Amino acid sequence: MPERPQAENAAKAPKAAKKTAEKTTEKTAKKAAGKAAAPRRQARGERRIAQLLDAAASVFCRTGYAAASTNAIAREAEVSPGTLYQFFPNKEAIAIHLGDELLRRARDMHGQAFLPENLDKPLPELLDAVLDPVIAFNCENPAFWALMHGSGIPGITQEREELHAGLLTRVQDVLRTFCPDGSPEELTRVSGMILGIFKAALDLILASEGAERAAYVTELKTVLLRYVEPMVAIPHLH
Repeated sequence: MPERPQAENAAKAPKAAKKTAEKTTEKTAKKAAGKAAAPRRQARGERRIAQLLDAAASVFCRTGYAAASTNAIAREAEVSPGTLYQFFPNKEAIAIHLGDELLRRARDMHGQAFLPENLDKPLPELLDAVLDPVIAFNCENPAFWALMHGSGIPGITQEREELHAGLLTRVQDVLRTFCPDGSPEELTRVSGMILGIFKAALDLILASEGAERAAYVTELKTVLLRYVEPMVAIPHLH
């Protein structure tokens, strides 16, 4: 008789083991399903963020940063304001995220425009090689100009100043190659003037389209060529 409970326990053991195994399998399956779903959720989230950033870029270009609102961005993206707030707490956060992305692309583009091999080209071809990608980037991303010069957000303003300083250095390096006898002060002054001319012309270029835009681009290159060419032809910049 004392052996009977042991026999019952022995009979129950396989059932308990089976249940434990089933629970373990179920947990494993749930974990696997969760892991499989995570990349899909992440991909959907990334698509939604890209959609909101594209909408913000359109609104910032159309109304300017100051007049833009999260409701307008949500309408442009065809989502509810609640959906927007799942990803961004306010308009400034959207602008900073968009600005960071555009600044990254701008730096990549500048690296391509100022390739070392471009310095071996004649001055007119060098202007084409440098200006064409820079102008194309700004025309394809008008929100970049709107944010860099119209948002007033401290972080973006600082990034813009750093980008300007980097461009100034690149232009100085180009001038130093063509005008090795120019003093640092002269190179800095002329580089600043070149960037000033470019920015003024870019306002006109971005405000026009088609043949008129192409004409402004041609005028910009003509102005810079006539400004820089005499300096290249003499040993000192005066």
